[in-house]
Amino acid sequence: MANIVQVLVDAIALGSLYALVALAIGLVFGVMRLVNFAQADYITIGAYALVVPTASVTPPLLLGALPAALMIGGVLFVVVVLALLTERVAFRPLRNSNPSTLLISSFAVSYFLQNLVMLIHTGRPKSVGIGQSLANAVEIGGVRVPGVQLLTMGVTAGLLVALVLFLKKTPLGIQMRAAAENFQMARLLGMPANRVIALAFAISGLLSGVVSLLLTIQTGTLDLRMGLMPVVYGFFATVIGGMGSLPGAALGGFLVGVASVLLQTYLPTDLRPFRDAGVFALVILILLVRPQGLIVTSAAKERV
Repeated sequence: MANIVQVLVDAIALGSLYALVALAIGLVFGVMRLVNFAQADYITIGAYALVVPTASVTPPLLLGALPAALMIGGVLFVVVVLALLTERVAFRPLRNSNPSTLLISSFAVSYFLQNLVMLIHTGRPKSVGIGQSLANAVEIGGVRVPGVQLLTMGVTAGLLVALVLFLKKTPLGIQMRAAAENFQMARLLGMPANRVIALAFAISGLLSGVVSLLLTIQTGTLDLRMGLMPVVYGFFATVIGGMGSLPGAALGGFLVGVASVLLQTYLPTDLRPFRDAGVFALVILILLVRPQGLIVTSAAKERV
């Protein structure tokens, strides 16, 4: 029984991480109908902001050397500014283009940011030690749960509640919901389009910054492609949850995380290297049964 609970906790913790990434993707898609693949590079740059640019495998800390509150605030500030800058420079001038043009632009931004990080930090993976005290396990009812997993689940729950309250109780949140339902109508009714889209990018940057910190604490390593697989899984989660649906994105993130951990735990040892293939097959099966996603919204038209 304890083993089952342990697996469940691992699954929820990983699902929480994917849910944050899926929400970051879903926010921008809901408003702009843009799948922003530069999201992976937001995560990577947020993590690399912790260290001084150097070729060393164990670089000295930069933002990571600050007290915890300042470190977190600094990383989130860097990623939010980066998200706003990419929106202003790369996406706003193309807003009236067709979706394929926006998609190509997101790939171009992603490759540019990857090479920028490589130019500044080199391509060598690096080791960084922050939040080491969170590696200690806490025993709850006979189950030992690493502190970083408790942190991940707690942060995700807090951000989900905060995001729901923001979208339902604040004027800007209501405008974002209106934009996600029918962008053109909301714009005709006086919605400030530039402000709402910039806010969507800012929140997606904030979520990406949180993910970068959690990933760095969990793995203790920095790599140029550290944000790639979380964003791939987050994209799958957004698709199976229902494109444009934030509850669906969160639900899809948890489902993908649970499936990944269960396959890693219960597959025969020889088949465990193919865990990702099993997750992708599950995504295909869900889409064959329900191609519109698990939670459908009325925002089905291409716009912006």
